[in-house]
Amino acid sequence: MGNYYLAVDIGASSGRHILGHMENGIMKLEEVYRFENGMEERGGHLCWSHDKLFEHILTGLEKCKERGTIPVSMGVDTWGVDFVLLDENDKVLGDTVGYRDGRNKGMDDKVYEIIPEDELYARTGIQKAIFNTIYQLMAVKTENPEYMERAKAMLMTPDYFHFLLTGVKMQEYTIATTGQLVNPHTRNWDYELIDMLGYNRDIFMPIHTPGTSVGRFTQEVQKRVGFDCEVVLPGSHDTASAVLSVPANDDDFLYISSGTWSLMGIETRKANCSPESKAANITNEGGYDYRFRYLKNIMGLWMIQNVKKELKDQYSFAELCDMASQCDDFTSRVDVDAECFMAPESMIEALKQYCRETGQPIPETPGQISAVIYNSLGECYARTAKEIEAIMGRTYSRIHVVGGGSNAVYLNQLTAKYTGKEVHAGPTEATAIGNLTAQMLQAKEFSSVGEARTCIYNSFGVKKY
Repeated sequence: MGNYYLAVDIGASSGRHILGHMENGIMKLEEVYRFENGMEERGGHLCWSHDKLFEHILTGLEKCKERGTIPVSMGVDTWGVDFVLLDENDKVLGDTVGYRDGRNKGMDDKVYEIIPEDELYARTGIQKAIFNTIYQLMAVKTENPEYMERAKAMLMTPDYFHFLLTGVKMQEYTIATTGQLVNPHTRNWDYELIDMLGYNRDIFMPIHTPGTSVGRFTQEVQKRVGFDCEVVLPGSHDTASAVLSVPANDDDFLYISSGTWSLMGIETRKANCSPESKAANITNEGGYDYRFRYLKNIMGLWMIQNVKKELKDQYSFAELCDMASQCDDFTSRVDVDAECFMAPESMIEALKQYCRETGQPIPETPGQISAVIYNSLGECYARTAKEIEAIMGRTYSRIHVVGGGSNAVYLNQLTAKYTGKEVHAGPTEATAIGNLTAQMLQAKEFSSVGEARTCIYNSFGVKKY
């Protein structure tokens, strides 16, 4: 039995601890611990509970000890853009407000008073999203200027957890790029932009790439979990880890990292910050080994996840897919990225209202509601593929779907139908696998990304549509 490596993968709705090890050239996974996550209303804002999340991280580590499967290294990945501000005593300033909170409304206008939107894209290459870190920091500066003045450090969410584990403040590259404050050419913070916006440049920690060792557990953590361990930076943005797990070594494919969000794009070595790229609202996020994830953020399975909850979880995702396929002739479609679907009180009512306002048949049954969502996603994927192909001046023969959404058979079929491309689905545990892969590359289990991706294909395979 080889060394164990631990991926702590925390998403918007849940988190899990996945152990990985190599066995006869095959990567083996074991889920050790799973927990729920979600934003809570606090002081009029939607906030994350970082204390609870860190307690879950520690509990999962204790489970490793109990099982006798102690990892030689571990790393944490999460969603992007969100952060904490730390004071001189390393205490969090204010609430840990999440990206779906309404405090960001109007902050884009404040930013554009300082730097025009076109110029901002040209120097960062990052897609406009009102929840990007650049706008969240403007909200802090506007509503709580004392926090900006008192802050001594800003850490993105996974970097904060790495700090709690090791006592070392270190900013990881892939997740830093999601905030729209990194220069894609220097691959570092755009300090000129930061100064222009009036943000304190001293709070931005040095940026490091995936595979960098953060340090080892603090004495306090060691005492709690019963062992010591090295913390190694994965692609701390969950999509960066997911893309690293795409089981392909050529360049003739698009990918979709399919989960709460659908991140659809290609992997490139050079950022495209052109006006055409901006017009298509495509982003250039950082990837492993300074690759770029040239992709579009699409709302993804967030909508069907909310519908499932509203239906009291009486149907599984597979059952919702089956019911949707039986309503394949239901013609209503929605813009999956419309603001009304970002954080509605009722996703079902938001869908119905959208159809009502656009003069389309109103979905009533779970099957019809699901059919609207899945078909709208499929059509969105097709449009996005055409946009990327037009900008890149080439076509791609297939789409690799990785992540939890790769299990959605009906959606995979629709993706193949609407795009006219072969769809390769899998692996499902893409983010955890990519997280583990970064650690294994650092430990020389693999000699290259290509070797790692071949191993992933051999270990988990794909389903073709």
